[in-house]
Amino acid sequence: MKKYKIGYTAGTYDMFHIGHLNIIKRAKENCDFLIVAVSTDELVQEYKNKLPVIPFEERKAIVESIKYVDKVVPQETMNKMKAFEKYKFNAMFVGDDWKGTEKWNNLEKEFANVGVDIVYFPYTQGTSSTILREKLLNRE
Repeated sequence: MKKYKIGYTAGTYDMFHIGHLNIIKRAKENCDFLIVAVSTDELVQEYKNKLPVIPFEERKAIVESIKYVDKVVPQETMNKMKAFEKYKFNAMFVGDDWKGTEKWNNLEKEFANVGVDIVYFPYTQGTSSTILREKLLNRE
């Protein structure tokens, strides 16, 4: 039996890479049912001030095809408590590059009040969608 019944993780998953897969795989190793939220194009434009390279429906289809994923949902807001109210997960999984930030320290406190653990996994060094985007832009 796994530690958590329902797990949740969210991301843009633009230009899907091994770092994305590592988080999703580790999350599934810790829960019976894994919900993965994929940020909509509108949300990415709002908080990153740029559109993803890969459109939402394609990013969603990629994530849906991963054997570790039980359900894919659109992430239409960055409000994690609204996600909890809708999906009632026991744990949220995230990369440890967020650990210790003011935002995630506050989320830890907020989620502790409703019995949700935030579980941090090691960030995969050397790969990110930002790095991939820069490499593509700098190609001749």
